[in-house]
Parts: sequence; structure tokens; C-alpha cells
Amino acid sequence: MKKSFLNYSAVKYIFSFFAIVIFLLSVFFSSNLVGEMSKVERDKMQIWADATRQIATAGEDFDFSFCFAVIQDNNSIPVVIVDADGIPYQYRNIDIPAKYKGDPDSAFLMNQVVAFAQINEPIVIKLDDTTFHKLYYGDSLLLQKLSYFPFVQWGLIFLFFIILLLVLASVRKAEQDRVWVGLSKETAHQLGTPISSLMAWVELLKGMDVDESVTQEIGKDVNRLQTIANRFSKIGSKPECANVCLNDVIDGALSYMRGRVSRRVDISCSYADNHRYMAELNVPLFEWVIENLCKNAIDAMDGEGSIKVSVCEENAKYIVDVADTGKGIPKSKFKTVFEPGFTTKSRGWGLGLSLAKRIMEEYHHGKIFVLNSTQGVGTTFRIEVKKGKEEC
Repeated sequence: MKKSFLNYSAVKYIFSFFAIVIFLLSVFFSSNLVGEMSKVERDKMQIWADATRQIATAGEDFDFSFCFAVIQDNNSIPVVIVDADGIPYQYRNIDIPAKYKGDPDSAFLMNQVVAFAQINEPIVIKLDDTTFHKLYYGDSLLLQKLSYFPFVQWGLIFLFFIILLLVLASVRKAEQDRVWVGLSKETAHQLGTPISSLMAWVELLKGMDVDESVTQEIGKDVNRLQTIANRFSKIGSKPECANVCLNDVIDGALSYMRGRVSRRVDISCSYADNHRYMAELNVPLFEWVIENLCKNAIDAMDGEGSIKVSVCEENAKYIVDVADTGKGIPKSKFKTVFEPGFTTKSRGWGLGLSLAKRIMEEYHHGKIFVLNSTQGVGTTFRIEVKKGKEEC
């Protein structure tokens, strides 16, 4: 599972690298192309300005056909020519609203002149030594579209990247699910045979006049193994939740823990206003969550301290807080502790809290998270479960 995660991370980093490279190359080539087209359009406007000057200054015997052809050939670049006083008197490829047509001092054209001056440097048309007109022009529609192309391309790459991440996350989760289910089913299967054998040995010991207290304790542990096997067998299948008393379930789990921990560990539980709560729970799996939190707390306290469980009601849910006086958890690890493989112990797989999170979120539609933690003081885990249909 760890190796698979690294593979997915590598895929994300590799794809991100290539996406950035593609974007930078796209911006580079598009910028070059935009620059070249901008130069071509300016050269066209320079020729257009020269043709306009020829028409304005040439004598009557001059052949204007070429100049008119140059002017008529521009069907894409918006142009406005102003006289020496800055008044527009000629324009092309600009749609003027009806209310401005026929107005030589058109405010619309003046606004166009201001806008074009911010885009391109105007071209001076020298009619004589004292008369200078100016040609203002904007970018053609093709050039405008091309300048936006890198951003459109990056948007598509980003969208594809998001989709890829979602697909990878889905595939990873599906793979984890198969691992969880396979591991759980195999564990339950492997436990089945020795449990059956132990049950037979217990019955045999009873018939051999062995001290009844001994056989009872052995029987309890065998039943406990049966419960554990039953829990593992439920992973991967839709659990059956029943409307049960939350108090009784928590008390049962804590009672089991008290009988198997040192006397130096105090485990207590309190219910707000001594109220009894009904909740939709799968009892074996929810007990597993409570026991797992208690075991982690005991490990964090090095076998000495206190565990306080408190239960209260909040809107449409019940709040179960499990607080210990252990070593605490750094704030940066609040979410990491629920990841498979995370453990601070020298032995163990680091699956306990990961399973607890899965049980609460997927099987009970609730939540489990680190509420708060102070290193050297202790940690509080919070469980949120949905309300049941009635009171106990």
C-alpha cells in the first residue's frame, strides 16, 4: 500500500512537471507568434499611412489605384486617422453606433483613439513640413484571440489535471478498499479455525473438573476472539446498524478495557445530565472504535494516567469525547494520525485509527477527529454519531 501511494504521488509530480513545461512552451511560442503578427500588422498600417499620405498630397495626374487598393485591402485592423487638431476624419473596420454617425467630433471615435493609443504607438502621417496627422490602430480580432490562447490552453490543462487527480484518487481508494477487505476477510478466516479448537478445549476442560473460574475466564477470552473475528468479517460488507442505547455500548466497551489494563490507569465516563441516548450503531464495530482510542491512550500514557469519556447531545448528533493525559500530538499530525501506516510505536501496522475513521465515516456516517492536543498534557479525540429514533 505504501509503494502504491508513492507511485500515485510520482504520477502526479510527473504530470505536473509536464503540464508546466507545456504551459511555458505554449506561452513562449504564442508570445513569439503574437509579437511577429503585431509587427506584421504595424508594417501594414505603415503602408496604409503612406497610401493615405500619397492620396492627400499627390497631384491630379497621379495614379491612385494602388493606394486605394492598399486602403481597401485592410478588412481586419481597426483604424482611426485624426487631423492636426486631433479630430477623427477617417476610420475603417469600426462599427459606430447610429447615434454617433455623421458627427465629425464623434465621442465614440475619440474614445477609440484613446484606447488604440494604449495598445499601439500611433503612426505619424507627414503631409508637409507643418502638417502632421496621426494614424491610430488596434489589434485585429485574430491577434486578440491568439493572445488569449495560452490562457485557454492552460485552463484546459488545469481541468484535465483536476480530472486526473480525481481519477487517481478514486483508483487509489478502490485499491485500498480491496486491501482492507482482503486483509479483514483473511484475518477472520484465519481466526476461525483456532477459535473453534479453543472452544472445544474449553468444553473438554469443563469435563475434567478444572476450577470453574479458570474455564470461565478462558471462555471469556475465547468469546472475545470470536467478537474480534466477527468484527473483521464485517469489513467490506454493508454493516447492520440497530437503534441501541449509546450509554450501554460505551459502558460495555469501557468495562472490558478496565478489566485488562493496569490499576494505574483510571477510566471514567460521564453523560450530560445523566441522560440516556439512542443511536443507530453497529455495536461490535463501534465498540472497536472506543477500545482502539482507549488502547492508543494507554500507549500514549505509558500505562499510567487517566482516560475520561464524556457524552453530550448537540443538535441532531451525539458528541463522544475521549480525553487522555498522554504525550499529546503535534498539531501538524492531527490528520496524519488517521492515515494507514502512521504509528509512533516500534511495533504495529498503524491501522487502528485508520480503521476507526473508516468505521465512523463509511459505516455510521459520522465523524472522528482530533479535537485538541497539547504535548505533555494530553489529547482529546471527538466522535460524532447520528441520533437514534427514541430514548433509552
